[in-house]
Amino acid sequence: AAAAAARGSSGWARGMASKVDAAAVAEPFRAETQQRIKELPESVQPLLVGFLASDDPASRKYAQWTGKSCEKDGIKFELREVAPLDLEDKLQEANQDPKVHGIMIYYPCFGAVPSFYGGRMDDHLRDSVAVEKDVEGLCFTYRHNLFHNVRNLPYLDGTPSTKKCLLPCTPLALVKILEHLNVYDESLPVGDRMQGQTVTVINRSEIVGRPLSAMLANDGADVYSVDIDSIYLMRRGKMLPSDIDVETACRKSRVIVTGVPTKDYKLPTEWVQPGTVVLNVSHYKNVDEEELLKIDGVQYVPLVGKVTVAMLERNLVRLINNFHLPDSNAKVVEAGGRIVAKDA
Repeated sequence: AAAAAARGSSGWARGMASKVDAAAVAEPFRAETQQRIKELPESVQPLLVGFLASDDPASRKYAQWTGKSCEKDGIKFELREVAPLDLEDKLQEANQDPKVHGIMIYYPCFGAVPSFYGGRMDDHLRDSVAVEKDVEGLCFTYRHNLFHNVRNLPYLDGTPSTKKCLLPCTPLALVKILEHLNVYDESLPVGDRMQGQTVTVINRSEIVGRPLSAMLANDGADVYSVDIDSIYLMRRGKMLPSDIDVETACRKSRVIVTGVPTKDYKLPTEWVQPGTVVLNVSHYKNVDEEELLKIDGVQYVPLVGKVTVAMLERNLVRLINNFHLPDSNAKVVEAGGRIVAKDA
């Protein structure tokens, strides 16, 4: 009864607006990672390699955060700075190095530059990271499984294994923040815990916006995916053209995610309803924080980087347990990401 009294007619939590500290969300996951690393065999010393092939200041800052966090949590982190045209060869060397357990690339590297192999060079690089080492969960195998709502790597015959798929770090971080804020309904079955919720994601990048929208849709939400020139309604397995505008989508939404990579964009706070969760994943503040926090019951997450790094470490431990333990007897068949016994 008390919980019901604290909610408005929409059913959303009301009360004073608040700013959410990402570090508090990240801490339990980091503690879990530290414990799991202590439980690894002595012969397994976790090694994460990050490739930096640009002068992007945001990428360098992310690399610094990653290094500091890994050092505290018992993971060796190597930042390898390479020339863009050397990156593919250096990536393949790391793919073949048995001492390396996880690989990440700080994007953008080439931006819109096309690849010799088709598509854009950054897309080619994402698909070139070995499935067994793709700590960011961005290669074709993990993307394919995410969009098709496949949660465990399948065997050759299509039956699921016990090895969980990896999910992209920033979208996964946002999901964990929403779980922390009780937006996910834990009384419902896994896969339905966003049932009845509406979300607007103002970003459709292949790194954050599109996979996040798909993950939320696959958990039952109606997701308005907003890009510079279009809005789509994403529902489990479907991307439907929508004729509503961004304002209408935001006013309907329990959750709004902003990820516009420019300092000039600001989410109009009059579009934000009381009790809304607003998450900013841009390097810029996409909303007037002072005005936003005047709205009753708003929960505002200005930064998600610390949770993203916690998910990166969590993914690394998952890769080690899936593929890199001394008694591991699984390998990945690259086409389609099916796994088979190593001696098969």
